Amino acid sequence: MSRADRESAARRVMERTSPRVPPDLGADAVRLGERLLRRRALALRLAWLLLFAVTVAFTVWALTERPWVEPPSQTTPPLTGW
Repeated sequence: MSRADRESAARRVMERTSPRVPPDLGADAVRLGERLLRRRALALRLAWLLLFAVTVAFTVWALTERPWVEPPSQTTPPLTGW
């Protein structure tokens, strides 16, 4: 088949029938989109909740352990009996 024959065959196929779309396709797409948005919103809420919990846990740990204070030296024995 030459290129012209292929193009004319393709045009005949496209002109012969109009594309048919299932009648419930729009409703299915809306339902799927709503479900996707609900899942995304839930994931976002869970991510914010996790971030908040990690922040609170770190704050409590930092206030109880005080990692910015230098620990006392353990290399020199205490002076006793002067």
